Amino acid sequence: MSRASGRLLGLAALLLALAGCMRAMPGIVPPAERAAIAARLLNDVTILASDEFGGRKPGTIGEARTLAYLTGRMQEIGLVSGTNDPGSAWRAPVELVSTLPQASRLAFTIGRRTVVIPPEAGFAITPRRRELAQGGPDTGAQVWFAGVNPAALSDAQVAGAIIIVTDAKGTDDALRSALFARNAGAVLTVVSDKAALAKLRAQNDEERVRIVNDAANTLSAFMTEAELVRVLGEARWRDLMLASGTGDFVPLALDIGVSIEATSQRREFVSHNLIGMIPGKAPDGAAVLLMAHWDHLGECGPPEAADRICKGAVDNASGLAVMLELSRRLKAGPPLDRDIYVLATTAEETGLLGARAFAASPPIPLDRFVAAFNFDNVAVAPAGAPVGIVGRGRAPFEPLVIEHLTKTKRMLGNRDFADSFLQRQDGWVLLQQGVPAVLVSSAFAGREALGPFLTRDYHRPSDTAEQIELGGAIDDLLLHEAVIRQIADPARYQPAPLLAAPAQASPAP
Repeated sequence: MSRASGRLLGLAALLLALAGCMRAMPGIVPPAERAAIAARLLNDVTILASDEFGGRKPGTIGEARTLAYLTGRMQEIGLVSGTNDPGSAWRAPVELVSTLPQASRLAFTIGRRTVVIPPEAGFAITPRRRELAQGGPDTGAQVWFAGVNPAALSDAQVAGAIIIVTDAKGTDDALRSALFARNAGAVLTVVSDKAALAKLRAQNDEERVRIVNDAANTLSAFMTEAELVRVLGEARWRDLMLASGTGDFVPLALDIGVSIEATSQRREFVSHNLIGMIPGKAPDGAAVLLMAHWDHLGECGPPEAADRICKGAVDNASGLAVMLELSRRLKAGPPLDRDIYVLATTAEETGLLGARAFAASPPIPLDRFVAAFNFDNVAVAPAGAPVGIVGRGRAPFEPLVIEHLTKTKRMLGNRDFADSFLQRQDGWVLLQQGVPAVLVSSAFAGREALGPFLTRDYHRPSDTAEQIELGGAIDDLLLHEAVIRQIADPARYQPAPLLAAPAQASPAP
């Protein structure tokens, strides 16, 4: 028996012993059943968060082992493939590309003088293996100084041009994305100082994963204000800044040459979403979606660390375990009328990419999903803890959730805290597409539950199965079962238009 297996049996025995001392909550489940649920959850988390799975990084052997395990568990539960693609049962491919910056060069030409920017004062990045942009006299491409107002440039002016913008921290990705969407040749962002530049370099020196189609011809460069002053001269830079600070500023064409070049290591690979289904006995076209991301970070500890594997027990082996157990209970109980889809997404950690791929190519039209429930970082709160609703006020079935919480005497947590995670989880992608999606969990009720995990274990090798707390997760699982059974019954729930998001979130009682 392995050490991990011994711990598992010991913890399971402890749970069963404690259950014998507990009094069952009215309308929930008896203590022995609750203990059995805990043992199954712990088993799945322990296996998925073991060293054998290598941190479940997409495109690695960890992915292969994770998908094999999850497929086996879904089949064991009695699910069928939910891809609705006979040529790709269970697994829906997601084409990804990984890029890692290698080298870059920034140079300016003013008259006969050429200035090469030193690495400590500027750098450039591209998702391509190599990218080069040249603008200025005799290049056929313009160099524009746009300051903070690049929107004033026409599409014709932007196309193929090098656009110089000012952004003290260099963190306005939306500004650059908008320019690339208009076919800018390159965007050069001027940041306040070397500290801001160093922070950006550290952020961009890491591997970045994108959906292949998103890795377009983009070339982003960053340099310090002091270095651009050295290139242009203090008087000219002062004039540009004074002009750009006026309300009627119009971007200026610069008569200088700019050359920006960058290279990257690039690797294209195919990852997978995993999709199972519980067929309804009387489907009416509507369906319910359960989702949890299977991926984590792989090795993320410092090079000198004895244990570098980020095991991702809470994030997100716990969400997978709860989704599997919920699927088991839904399948084993009274047959449901509506179809239940069970989705394990890839590449959530690198930008909700698996959820985006699912939304772009769903197994059924997205508007047929009348409810979607996400499970993420769920095993941190004790039994009886308050509940947070990430996405509160945005789903028409929310009154059913509130009703069940009232019946079981559970409190709602802090609304602002829960919604601070709204755009950081897979459900956000579906909400953007009009699918009512929520993350209902005691983990997101407030800082008291989630805060210690975020501070101590989040995205660290210390996120292990030994650290999880299953009490609140089991409460949440049973809540979901009750609500989903009602939603899956056309006689008890009919879809309604999405609720409007509240103008201003406020703490719930």
